[in-house]
Amino acid sequence: MSDSLEALIRAGSSADVSGWDFSWLDGRAAEERPPWRYSRLLAERLRGASASLDVQTGGGEVLAGADAFPPLAVATESWPPNVARATQLLHPKGVVVVADPDEPPLPFGDEAFDLVTSRHPASIWWEEIARVLRQDGTYFAQHVGPASAFELIEFFLGPLPQERRGRHPDDEVAAAEAAGLEIIDVRTASLRIEIHDVAAVVYLLRKVIWWVPDFTVDKYQDRLHDLHELIQRDGAFVAHSTRHLIEARKP
Repeated sequence: MSDSLEALIRAGSSADVSGWDFSWLDGRAAEERPPWRYSRLLAERLRGASASLDVQTGGGEVLAGADAFPPLAVATESWPPNVARATQLLHPKGVVVVADPDEPPLPFGDEAFDLVTSRHPASIWWEEIARVLRQDGTYFAQHVGPASAFELIEFFLGPLPQERRGRHPDDEVAAAEAAGLEIIDVRTASLRIEIHDVAAVVYLLRKVIWWVPDFTVDKYQDRLHDLHELIQRDGAFVAHSTRHLIEARKP
C-alpha cells in the first residue's frame, strides 16, 4: 500500500462519524441536491402545524434548520451519539428528543400529531405513521430511493440485482395506501455523486453502515487499493443517489 493511500485511509478512519452532518466531505466528495429543497418545504409545514413528530431525526441537523416550531414538537432517534447531538441542537428550540429503537410501536398515543416528518428514514412503518396521525394530518418526508449509490456499494459487494428494487417509490406508495393514507404528491430525482479520494469512501462506509454492512479497512483493503487507482486515473469515482419526496394525508 502506498504512503498516500495509507494517509487517506487513516484520515477517513479517524474522522468523527457521529451525527448526520457530512461537512467533513467538503473538498473530498460532492453530491447534487434535489431540486425541491426539502429543508425549506419542511420549515413551511412546521409553521402550519400544531403538533409535529420528526422520525429518525439523526443528529437533528435538518430539523434544527427550521425557523419556527409548533407548540408541541417531538423528534425520535435510535443511535445514542445522535440522540445526544440532537438533544443539544433541538432542546434549545423547544423540541423534545425521544430515544426510540426505530421499531414499532412508536412511543406515542393514537392521533397525537397533525404532522409527521422524516428525512432519509432507514425504515418506514406506515401503519404506525397512520396511527399517530390525526385525521387530515400529513406525512411529509424525503426518502432514499432505489439503488442509491449502488455504483459504490456494488464496487465492494458485487452485483445486487434483487436489492436494486428496494425503496422503490411505487412500492412505498402502495404500502402507504394499504395503511390507509392518501398520497398527495411524489417527486423523484437521480443525483450525481463525485468522490475524489479514498478517505471519503472510508468515512462514508463507516457512517452509512448499511451500504457495506461488513466493511472494515482490513477486509476491503484490496478494493480500496483498486478504487484509489481508479480515482487517480479518472479524477473521481462517479455514483448516483436517488431521492423521492413523498406527502401523504390521513383522510
